[in-house]
Amino acid sequence: MSEPTINTQRLWNSLMEMGEIGATDAGGCCRLALTELDRQGRDLFVRWCTDAGCEIRIDRIGNIYARRPGTDPDALPISTGSHLDTQPTGGKFDGIYGCLAGLEVIRSLNDHGINTRRPVEVVIWTNEEGSRFAPAMVASGVYSGKFSLDYALNQTDAQGIRLGDALKAIGYDGALEVGAEKFAKFFELHIEQGPVLERESEDLGVVTGVLGMRWYDVNVKGVSAHAGPTPMSYRRDALGATAKMISALIDMAAAREAEDGRCTIGELCIPKGSRNVIPGDLNFTLDLRNASLDGLQAMEQDARGLLDRIATQAGVEVTLECIWDSPPTVFDADCVAAVERAVASSGCSYRRMTSGAGHDAVNISTVAPTSMIFVPSVGGISHNESEYSTPDQIGRGARILYEVMKSEAQSA
Repeated sequence: MSEPTINTQRLWNSLMEMGEIGATDAGGCCRLALTELDRQGRDLFVRWCTDAGCEIRIDRIGNIYARRPGTDPDALPISTGSHLDTQPTGGKFDGIYGCLAGLEVIRSLNDHGINTRRPVEVVIWTNEEGSRFAPAMVASGVYSGKFSLDYALNQTDAQGIRLGDALKAIGYDGALEVGAEKFAKFFELHIEQGPVLERESEDLGVVTGVLGMRWYDVNVKGVSAHAGPTPMSYRRDALGATAKMISALIDMAAAREAEDGRCTIGELCIPKGSRNVIPGDLNFTLDLRNASLDGLQAMEQDARGLLDRIATQAGVEVTLECIWDSPPTVFDADCVAAVERAVASSGCSYRRMTSGAGHDAVNISTVAPTSMIFVPSVGGISHNESEYSTPDQIGRGARILYEVMKSEAQSA
Protein backbone atom coordinates (compact mmCIF):
# COMPACT_ATOMS: atom_id res chain seq x y z
CA MET A 1 0.00 0.00 0.00
CA SER A 2 1.90 3.06 -1.25
CA GLU A 3 -0.42 5.72 0.19
CA PRO A 4 -2.53 6.00 3.34
CA THR A 5 -5.97 4.68 2.56
CA ILE A 6 -7.84 5.68 5.69
CA ASN A 7 -7.95 8.76 7.88
CA THR A 8 -6.24 7.64 11.08
CA GLN A 9 -6.94 10.89 12.91
CA ARG A 10 -10.64 10.69 12.09
CA LEU A 11 -10.77 7.11 13.35
CA TRP A 12 -8.91 8.05 16.53
CA ASN A 13 -11.23 11.00 17.13
CA SER A 14 -14.24 8.70 16.73
CA LEU A 15 -12.80 6.25 19.25
CA MET A 16 -12.21 9.02 21.76
CA GLU A 17 -15.70 10.49 21.25
CA MET A 18 -17.34 7.09 21.69
CA GLY A 19 -15.18 6.57 24.78
CA GLU A 20 -16.73 9.61 26.42
CA ILE A 21 -20.00 7.68 26.70
CA GLY A 22 -19.57 5.80 29.96
CA ALA A 23 -16.11 7.26 30.61
CA THR A 24 -14.59 6.34 33.98
CA ASP A 25 -12.38 8.46 36.22
CA ALA A 26 -9.47 6.09 35.56
CA GLY A 27 -9.62 6.70 31.81
CA GLY A 28 -11.58 3.62 30.82
CA CYS A 29 -15.17 2.99 29.90
CA CYS A 30 -18.19 1.31 31.52
CA ARG A 31 -20.95 0.87 28.96
CA LEU A 32 -22.76 -2.33 29.84
CA ALA A 33 -25.00 -4.01 27.29
CA LEU A 34 -28.52 -2.61 26.87
CA THR A 35 -28.14 0.17 29.41
CA GLU A 36 -28.93 3.82 28.76
CA LEU A 37 -25.23 4.36 28.04
CA ASP A 38 -25.32 1.53 25.49
CA ARG A 39 -28.28 3.26 23.84
CA GLN A 40 -26.29 6.48 23.62
CA GLY A 41 -23.34 4.64 22.04
CA ARG A 42 -25.61 2.91 19.55
CA ASP A 43 -27.36 6.17 18.67
CA LEU A 44 -24.02 7.84 17.97
CA PHE A 45 -22.85 4.96 15.80
CA VAL A 46 -26.12 4.89 13.84
CA ARG A 47 -25.93 8.66 13.28
CA TRP A 48 -22.37 8.39 12.00
CA CYS A 49 -23.29 5.54 9.66
CA THR A 50 -26.38 7.36 8.38
CA ASP A 51 -24.24 10.42 7.69
CA ALA A 52 -21.92 8.14 5.68
CA GLY A 53 -24.84 7.03 3.49
CA CYS A 54 -25.48 3.64 5.06
CA GLU A 55 -28.76 1.79 5.21
CA ILE A 56 -29.53 0.78 8.82
CA ARG A 57 -31.35 -2.40 9.82
CA ILE A 58 -31.84 -3.81 13.31
CA ASP A 59 -32.84 -7.37 14.13
CA ARG A 60 -34.90 -8.80 16.97
CA ILE A 61 -31.88 -9.34 19.26
CA GLY A 62 -30.67 -5.77 18.68
CA ASN A 63 -27.84 -6.44 16.24
CA ILE A 64 -27.28 -3.38 14.01
CA TYR A 65 -26.41 -3.74 10.31
CA ALA A 66 -25.05 -0.61 8.60
CA ARG A 67 -24.71 -1.23 4.86
CA ARG A 68 -23.02 0.78 2.12
CA PRO A 69 -24.74 -0.42 -1.07
CA GLY A 70 -22.80 -2.03 -3.90
CA THR A 71 -23.41 -1.83 -7.63
CA ASP A 72 -24.79 -5.39 -7.72
CA PRO A 73 -28.10 -5.38 -5.79
CA ASP A 74 -28.09 -9.18 -5.54
CA ALA A 75 -24.58 -9.59 -4.15
CA LEU A 76 -24.04 -10.55 -0.53
CA PRO A 77 -22.02 -8.02 1.50
CA ILE A 78 -18.45 -8.13 2.69
CA SER A 79 -19.00 -7.49 6.36
CA THR A 80 -17.03 -6.53 9.43
CA GLY A 81 -17.87 -5.47 12.95
CA SER A 82 -17.65 -6.22 16.64
CA HIS A 83 -19.39 -4.81 19.74
CA LEU A 84 -19.94 -1.55 21.60
CA ASP A 85 -20.61 -2.96 25.08
CA THR A 86 -17.76 -3.02 27.59
CA GLN A 87 -16.69 -4.68 30.79
CA PRO A 88 -17.63 -2.88 34.05
CA THR A 89 -14.07 -1.52 34.20
CA GLY A 90 -13.27 -1.79 30.50
CA GLY A 91 -11.34 0.30 28.03
CA LYS A 92 -12.02 2.36 24.92
CA PHE A 93 -10.79 -0.18 22.35
CA ASP A 94 -12.06 -3.72 23.03
CA GLY A 95 -14.74 -4.31 20.40
CA ILE A 96 -15.30 -0.62 19.77
CA TYR A 97 -12.18 -0.43 17.59
CA GLY A 98 -13.52 -3.07 15.20
CA CYS A 99 -16.84 -1.26 14.87
CA LEU A 100 -15.38 2.17 14.22
CA ALA A 101 -12.64 0.84 11.93
CA GLY A 102 -15.44 -0.67 9.83
CA LEU A 103 -17.10 2.73 9.73
CA GLU A 104 -13.77 4.26 8.73
CA VAL A 105 -13.57 1.79 5.82
CA ILE A 106 -16.92 3.08 4.59
CA ARG A 107 -15.96 6.72 5.12
CA SER A 108 -12.70 6.16 3.22
CA LEU A 109 -14.44 4.45 0.30
CA ASN A 110 -16.65 7.52 0.16
CA ASP A 111 -13.63 9.84 0.32
CA HIS A 112 -11.97 8.08 -2.60
CA GLY A 113 -15.19 7.82 -4.63
CA ILE A 114 -14.86 4.03 -4.88
CA ASN A 115 -17.95 2.03 -5.82
CA THR A 116 -17.74 -1.66 -4.95
CA ARG A 117 -19.65 -4.48 -6.62
CA ARG A 118 -20.63 -6.02 -3.32
CA PRO A 119 -22.11 -4.03 -0.46
CA VAL A 120 -19.78 -3.22 2.44
CA GLU A 121 -21.35 -3.62 5.87
CA VAL A 122 -20.55 -2.99 9.54
CA VAL A 123 -22.32 -5.03 12.23
CA ILE A 124 -22.75 -4.24 15.92
CA TRP A 125 -23.34 -7.45 17.89
CA THR A 126 -25.40 -7.18 21.08
CA ASN A 127 -23.99 -8.24 24.47
CA GLU A 128 -20.66 -9.65 23.33
CA GLU A 129 -18.98 -9.26 26.70
CA GLY A 130 -21.44 -11.27 28.77
CA SER A 131 -20.69 -9.00 31.72
CA ARG A 132 -24.35 -8.07 32.19
CA PHE A 133 -26.17 -10.97 30.54
CA ALA A 134 -24.53 -14.41 30.37
CA PRO A 135 -23.46 -16.07 28.19
CA ALA A 136 -21.05 -13.94 26.22
CA MET A 137 -21.53 -13.45 22.46
CA VAL A 138 -25.19 -14.35 22.88
CA ALA A 139 -26.57 -12.26 20.00
CA SER A 140 -24.06 -13.51 17.42
CA GLY A 141 -24.90 -16.93 18.84
CA VAL A 142 -28.57 -16.40 17.98
CA TYR A 143 -27.55 -15.15 14.53
CA SER A 144 -25.51 -18.31 13.89
CA GLY A 145 -28.15 -20.67 15.28
CA LYS A 146 -26.23 -21.63 18.40
CA PHE A 147 -28.92 -20.19 20.68
CA SER A 148 -32.62 -19.68 20.16
CA LEU A 149 -34.02 -16.17 20.18
CA ASP A 150 -36.29 -17.02 23.14
CA TYR A 151 -33.33 -18.32 25.11
CA ALA A 152 -31.42 -15.08 24.60
CA LEU A 153 -34.34 -12.76 25.28
CA ASN A 154 -35.08 -14.56 28.55
CA GLN A 155 -31.58 -14.26 30.03
CA THR A 156 -31.55 -12.08 33.16
CA ASP A 157 -28.98 -9.81 34.78
CA ALA A 158 -28.05 -9.66 38.46
CA GLN A 159 -31.16 -7.55 39.16
CA GLY A 160 -33.45 -10.02 37.43
CA ILE A 161 -34.05 -7.81 34.37
CA ARG A 162 -34.73 -9.79 31.17
CA LEU A 163 -32.51 -9.14 28.20
CA GLY A 164 -35.61 -8.73 26.04
CA ASP A 165 -37.05 -6.10 28.37
CA ALA A 166 -33.76 -4.20 28.50
CA LEU A 167 -33.56 -4.31 24.70
CA LYS A 168 -37.05 -2.89 24.36
CA ALA A 169 -36.37 -0.21 26.98
CA ILE A 170 -33.52 1.29 24.93
CA GLY A 171 -35.49 1.07 21.66
CA TYR A 172 -33.30 -1.44 19.84
CA ASP A 173 -35.72 -4.37 19.58
CA GLY A 174 -35.76 -4.40 15.79
CA ALA A 175 -38.13 -6.14 13.40
CA LEU A 176 -35.58 -7.95 11.20
CA GLU A 177 -35.50 -11.71 11.74
CA VAL A 178 -32.19 -12.76 13.29
CA GLY A 179 -30.08 -14.48 10.66
CA ALA A 180 -31.93 -12.96 7.70
CA GLU A 181 -28.91 -10.79 6.92
CA LYS A 182 -26.36 -13.01 5.11
CA PHE A 183 -22.66 -12.36 4.52
CA ALA A 184 -20.37 -13.29 1.66
CA LYS A 185 -17.42 -13.00 4.06
CA PHE A 186 -16.83 -11.56 7.52
CA PHE A 187 -13.62 -9.96 8.80
CA GLU A 188 -13.22 -8.80 12.41
CA LEU A 189 -10.50 -6.35 13.43
CA HIS A 190 -9.61 -6.32 17.13
CA ILE A 191 -6.95 -5.41 19.63
CA GLU A 192 -5.00 -8.51 20.63
CA GLN A 193 -5.88 -8.23 24.35
CA GLY A 194 -2.67 -10.06 25.18
CA PRO A 195 1.12 -9.50 25.18
CA VAL A 196 2.36 -11.62 22.26
CA LEU A 197 2.51 -9.09 19.41
CA GLU A 198 4.16 -6.44 21.57
CA ARG A 199 6.70 -8.82 23.11
CA GLU A 200 7.56 -10.30 19.72
CA SER A 201 7.78 -6.81 18.13
CA GLU A 202 5.20 -7.66 15.48
CA ASP A 203 2.98 -5.03 13.85
CA LEU A 204 -0.04 -7.24 13.22
CA GLY A 205 -1.54 -10.64 13.90
CA VAL A 206 -3.13 -12.76 11.18
CA VAL A 207 -5.57 -14.79 13.24
CA THR A 208 -6.08 -18.37 12.11
CA GLY A 209 -8.49 -19.49 14.83
CA VAL A 210 -9.65 -19.20 18.43
CA LEU A 211 -9.13 -21.36 21.51
CA GLY A 212 -11.99 -23.54 22.64
CA MET A 213 -13.52 -22.40 25.89
CA ARG A 214 -16.06 -23.54 28.47
CA TRP A 215 -17.65 -21.59 31.29
CA TYR A 216 -18.84 -23.30 34.47
CA ASP A 217 -20.74 -22.36 37.59
CA VAL A 218 -19.35 -24.15 40.65
CA ASN A 219 -21.15 -24.51 43.97
CA VAL A 220 -19.39 -25.73 47.11
CA LYS A 221 -21.64 -26.65 50.03
CA GLY A 222 -20.35 -27.28 53.55
CA VAL A 223 -21.79 -26.36 56.95
CA SER A 224 -21.94 -22.86 58.42
CA ALA A 225 -20.68 -22.77 62.01
CA HIS A 226 -19.31 -20.37 64.61
CA ALA A 227 -15.68 -19.44 64.00
CA GLY A 228 -14.70 -19.69 67.68
CA PRO A 229 -16.17 -22.88 69.16
CA THR A 230 -15.57 -25.08 66.05
CA PRO A 231 -12.11 -26.78 66.02
CA MET A 232 -10.33 -26.84 62.67
CA SER A 233 -10.55 -30.62 62.36
CA TYR A 234 -14.34 -30.60 62.80
CA ARG A 235 -15.09 -28.02 60.14
CA ARG A 236 -16.79 -28.49 56.79
CA ASP A 237 -15.50 -25.19 55.46
CA ALA A 238 -16.71 -24.35 51.95
CA LEU A 239 -14.18 -21.55 51.52
CA GLY A 240 -11.24 -23.57 52.82
CA ALA A 241 -12.09 -26.34 50.35
CA THR A 242 -12.54 -23.81 47.55
CA ALA A 243 -9.10 -22.34 48.18
CA LYS A 244 -7.56 -25.78 47.64
CA MET A 245 -9.72 -26.34 44.55
CA ILE A 246 -8.65 -23.06 42.97
CA SER A 247 -4.98 -23.77 43.59
CA ALA A 248 -5.29 -27.26 42.08
CA LEU A 249 -7.21 -25.95 39.04
CA ILE A 250 -4.57 -23.35 38.28
CA ASP A 251 -1.78 -25.91 38.61
CA MET A 252 -3.67 -28.26 36.29
CA ALA A 253 -3.91 -25.60 33.58
CA ALA A 254 -0.28 -24.51 34.02
CA ALA A 255 0.80 -28.08 33.28
CA ARG A 256 -1.02 -27.77 29.93
CA GLU A 257 0.49 -24.45 28.86
CA ALA A 258 2.15 -26.06 25.85
CA GLU A 259 -1.30 -26.80 24.44
CA ASP A 260 -2.58 -23.30 25.32
CA GLY A 261 -4.31 -24.49 28.46
CA ARG A 262 -5.98 -21.69 30.43
CA CYS A 263 -7.86 -21.61 33.74
CA THR A 264 -9.48 -18.55 35.29
CA ILE A 265 -11.65 -18.09 38.36
CA GLY A 266 -13.19 -14.69 37.71
CA GLU A 267 -15.93 -14.50 40.34
CA LEU A 268 -16.25 -15.84 43.89
CA CYS A 269 -19.26 -15.25 46.13
CA ILE A 270 -20.19 -16.21 49.69
CA PRO A 271 -23.95 -15.54 49.57
CA LYS A 272 -24.37 -14.95 53.32
CA GLY A 273 -20.83 -14.30 54.46
CA SER A 274 -20.00 -13.01 57.91
CA ARG A 275 -16.68 -12.25 59.57
CA ASN A 276 -17.04 -14.82 62.37
CA VAL A 277 -18.94 -17.56 60.52
CA ILE A 278 -17.31 -20.50 58.73
CA PRO A 279 -18.68 -20.32 55.18
CA GLY A 280 -21.14 -23.10 54.48
CA ASP A 281 -22.11 -22.16 50.92
CA LEU A 282 -19.98 -20.65 48.18
CA ASN A 283 -20.18 -20.09 44.42
CA PHE A 284 -17.39 -19.44 41.95
CA THR A 285 -16.98 -19.30 38.19
CA LEU A 286 -14.53 -21.38 36.18
CA ASP A 287 -13.26 -20.58 32.68
CA LEU A 288 -11.28 -23.33 30.89
CA ARG A 289 -9.61 -22.91 27.48
CA ASN A 290 -7.55 -25.09 25.18
CA ALA A 291 -6.41 -25.14 21.55
CA SER A 292 -7.97 -28.55 20.84
CA LEU A 293 -11.30 -30.14 21.60
CA ASP A 294 -9.58 -33.21 23.07
CA GLY A 295 -7.46 -30.99 25.28
CA LEU A 296 -10.49 -29.03 26.46
CA GLN A 297 -12.35 -32.23 27.27
CA ALA A 298 -9.34 -33.57 29.16
CA MET A 299 -9.16 -30.37 31.20
CA GLU A 300 -12.81 -30.71 32.14
CA GLN A 301 -12.33 -34.32 33.20
CA ASP A 302 -9.28 -33.34 35.27
CA ALA A 303 -11.21 -30.48 36.84
CA ARG A 304 -14.13 -32.69 37.80
CA GLY A 305 -11.78 -35.26 39.30
CA LEU A 306 -9.81 -32.85 41.44
CA LEU A 307 -12.93 -31.00 42.62
CA ASP A 308 -14.53 -34.27 43.70
CA ARG A 309 -11.34 -35.44 45.43
CA ILE A 310 -10.86 -32.22 47.39
CA ALA A 311 -14.56 -32.06 48.27
CA THR A 312 -14.43 -35.57 49.73
CA GLN A 313 -11.31 -34.78 51.74
CA ALA A 314 -12.87 -31.58 53.12
CA GLY A 315 -16.27 -33.08 53.88
CA VAL A 316 -18.12 -30.75 51.51
CA GLU A 317 -20.23 -31.22 48.39
CA VAL A 318 -19.41 -29.74 44.99
CA THR A 319 -21.37 -29.32 41.76
CA LEU A 320 -19.95 -28.21 38.41
CA GLU A 321 -22.37 -26.97 35.74
CA CYS A 322 -21.25 -26.03 32.24
CA ILE A 323 -23.20 -22.93 31.17
CA TRP A 324 -21.37 -22.11 27.92
CA ASP A 325 -19.35 -24.17 25.47
CA SER A 326 -17.46 -22.71 22.53
CA PRO A 327 -15.37 -25.32 20.69
CA PRO A 328 -11.97 -24.50 19.15
CA THR A 329 -12.40 -22.54 15.93
CA VAL A 330 -10.36 -22.70 12.72
CA PHE A 331 -11.01 -19.74 10.44
CA ASP A 332 -11.65 -19.98 6.69
CA ALA A 333 -8.39 -20.54 4.81
CA ASP A 334 -9.28 -18.15 1.97
CA CYS A 335 -10.18 -15.36 4.38
CA VAL A 336 -6.97 -15.89 6.34
CA ALA A 337 -5.01 -15.83 3.07
CA ALA A 338 -6.71 -12.57 2.00
CA VAL A 339 -5.64 -10.92 5.25
CA GLU A 340 -2.12 -12.32 4.97
CA ARG A 341 -1.75 -10.99 1.41
CA ALA A 342 -2.80 -7.52 2.48
CA VAL A 343 -0.43 -7.54 5.45
CA ALA A 344 2.48 -8.87 3.40
CA SER A 345 1.97 -6.22 0.68
CA SER A 346 1.89 -3.49 3.34
CA GLY A 347 5.43 -4.28 4.46
CA CYS A 348 4.30 -4.66 8.07
CA SER A 349 5.72 -7.41 10.23
CA TYR A 350 3.24 -10.01 11.40
CA ARG A 351 2.69 -13.46 12.82
CA ARG A 352 -0.01 -16.06 12.31
CA MET A 353 -1.62 -16.70 15.68
CA THR A 354 -4.51 -18.25 17.56
CA SER A 355 -6.72 -15.98 19.63
CA GLY A 356 -7.00 -16.84 23.31
CA ALA A 357 -10.09 -14.66 23.69
CA GLY A 358 -13.54 -15.38 22.33
CA HIS A 359 -15.01 -13.08 19.69
CA ASP A 360 -18.25 -12.83 17.74
CA ALA A 361 -16.24 -14.03 14.74
CA VAL A 362 -16.25 -17.49 16.35
CA ASN A 363 -20.02 -17.75 15.96
CA ILE A 364 -20.08 -16.11 12.55
CA SER A 365 -17.45 -18.55 11.26
CA THR A 366 -20.02 -21.36 11.51
CA VAL A 367 -22.29 -19.71 8.92
CA ALA A 368 -19.96 -17.56 6.76
CA PRO A 369 -16.27 -17.54 5.74
CA THR A 370 -14.51 -15.57 8.47
CA SER A 371 -11.14 -14.44 9.76
CA MET A 372 -9.64 -11.84 12.11
CA ILE A 373 -6.88 -9.22 12.28
CA PHE A 374 -5.11 -8.22 15.51
CA VAL A 375 -3.18 -5.10 16.45
CA PRO A 376 -0.95 -4.99 19.56
CA SER A 377 -2.27 -4.07 22.99
CA VAL A 378 0.19 -1.93 24.95
CA GLY A 379 1.41 -3.98 27.90
CA GLY A 380 -0.86 -6.82 26.82
CA ILE A 381 -3.63 -5.21 28.87
CA SER A 382 -7.36 -5.50 28.12
CA HIS A 383 -10.61 -5.74 30.09
CA ASN A 384 -8.98 -2.96 32.07
CA GLU A 385 -9.39 0.82 32.17
CA SER A 386 -5.75 1.25 31.12
CA GLU A 387 -6.29 -0.72 27.89
CA TYR A 388 -4.49 1.09 25.06
CA SER A 389 -3.26 0.79 21.50
CA THR A 390 -1.39 3.65 19.87
CA PRO A 391 -2.81 5.75 17.02
CA ASP A 392 -0.21 4.23 14.68
CA GLN A 393 -1.27 0.71 15.66
CA ILE A 394 -4.93 1.60 15.31
CA GLY A 395 -4.36 3.12 11.88
CA ARG A 396 -2.21 0.22 10.68
CA GLY A 397 -4.91 -2.35 11.41
CA ALA A 398 -7.64 -0.23 9.85
CA ARG A 399 -5.62 0.15 6.64
CA ILE A 400 -5.36 -3.63 6.38
CA LEU A 401 -9.10 -3.98 6.94
CA TYR A 402 -9.73 -1.35 4.26
CA GLU A 403 -7.54 -3.14 1.71
CA VAL A 404 -9.07 -6.54 2.44
CA MET A 405 -12.68 -5.34 2.33
CA LYS A 406 -12.18 -3.21 -0.78
CA SER A 407 -10.56 -6.12 -2.61
CA GLU A 408 -13.13 -8.66 -1.52
CA ALA A 409 -16.04 -6.33 -2.29
CA GLN A 410 -14.81 -6.03 -5.90
CA SER A 411 -14.45 -9.79 -6.34
CA ALA A 412 -16.81 -12.05 -8.26
